[in-house]
Amino acid sequence: MTVEQNMTPKEIVAYLDKYVVGQKNAKKTISLALRNRWRRMQLDDEMRAEVTPKNILMIGSTGVGKTEIARRLSRMMRLPFIKVEASKFTEVGFVGRDVESIIRDLTITAIQLVREEESERNREKIEEMVEQKILEKLIPPIPDGASEAKKADYEATVERMREKLRKGELDNYKIEIEMPPPKIDISTSGNVPPEMANVQESIIKVIGGLGKKGKMKEVTVKKAKKILSIEAEDEIFDEEKINDLALKKVQEGGVVFIDEIDKIAVPSNAQGRQDPSKEGVQRDLLPIVEGSTVSTKIGPVNTDHILFIAAGAFHLSKPSDLIPELQGRFPLRVELNSLDEEALYKILTEPKNSIIKQYIALMRVEEVELEFSQEALRAIARYSAKANEKSEDIGARRLHTVMEKILEDISFEADTKKGQKVIVDEKLIDEKLGDIVENEDITRYIL
Repeated sequence: MTVEQNMTPKEIVAYLDKYVVGQKNAKKTISLALRNRWRRMQLDDEMRAEVTPKNILMIGSTGVGKTEIARRLSRMMRLPFIKVEASKFTEVGFVGRDVESIIRDLTITAIQLVREEESERNREKIEEMVEQKILEKLIPPIPDGASEAKKADYEATVERMREKLRKGELDNYKIEIEMPPPKIDISTSGNVPPEMANVQESIIKVIGGLGKKGKMKEVTVKKAKKILSIEAEDEIFDEEKINDLALKKVQEGGVVFIDEIDKIAVPSNAQGRQDPSKEGVQRDLLPIVEGSTVSTKIGPVNTDHILFIAAGAFHLSKPSDLIPELQGRFPLRVELNSLDEEALYKILTEPKNSIIKQYIALMRVEEVELEFSQEALRAIARYSAKANEKSEDIGARRLHTVMEKILEDISFEADTKKGQKVIVDEKLIDEKLGDIVENEDITRYIL
């Protein structure tokens, strides 16, 4: 197990706290679900087969952190993770993507993950192979009948060049290498049946076998390192072993985040069925969430132990508008709180890469030093909260709209303020936002 898979619930919450403000209940529920994956793997085979993941349904209005939690989890975990939008799928028989493509896409993520891990494990071997190929290009080989003295000189030269190569001193030198032949990507995502994809791939391999070598091209040593690394990986890696590891990773540790699940719920007060494919998508989704076998490029994937996290705002519908069977497959419910003024202020200031830090960094590119007073930050949070109250509540996304409105003139004239310090104070905030936020009709259109 990697460190990420072995994180305790407290460590997972602490990691999420760096990027997502508040929502303690959601973080706690997700951290326990992930920890239980690790606990299950420590059990004996008989008991492990009986323990199924407890899928989670996150309920909360837009902009409160549902998607951000998923995004950060995907970076944190060394497990196959995929985020999909439920609204993009259609019932079997309709034009569009079918839900089984979720699992196929998850297997592609797993293959990439395993390749990265294998690459890390064989890093030294790959670097040695790349070094050797570059040195052969930089230093012509010595003739077979050379004297011992010449051979010793040659070895000394090779070692000196190797040292320079490792230090990056030769990165700008140009060498001629054979470029890899262009790869045709056969993806099993979408609605391409895996059997068809395998046939296509076999045909391409046959054509590639008859085919021509890659073109010779002059590139810098720095670029050659990347190209030759990929070539070395292909030589070292056992594709069958990678596929077996990926299959195991998907089945034992896969996580699927289904966003906008409320968009496929049919409200109980709806006049007739607005979209005939909505309930159909739920019915198609049900066997995958319950546990079934999906054919993929790397073999049949059993979904029994894949963790599903669903999220939705449920403005126009309720969780109870989902079909009962699907509701039952998401036993853990967690509600995310709406963001008040204090929460918006924390979002502005606390996260590792907060929106304020982003704008300061962007202005620094123009050599403009941007500074916000504490009163200004409080005023931004106050006006954002008020705009959310007066019009549609879009949570933390309102901060982006408000910040753009405040900084549009400073940003537009940044090239004329090179070397200057610009302080954003409460007075500027009031000038930019006061009238807009007070007028409800204008707020709706501008903020």
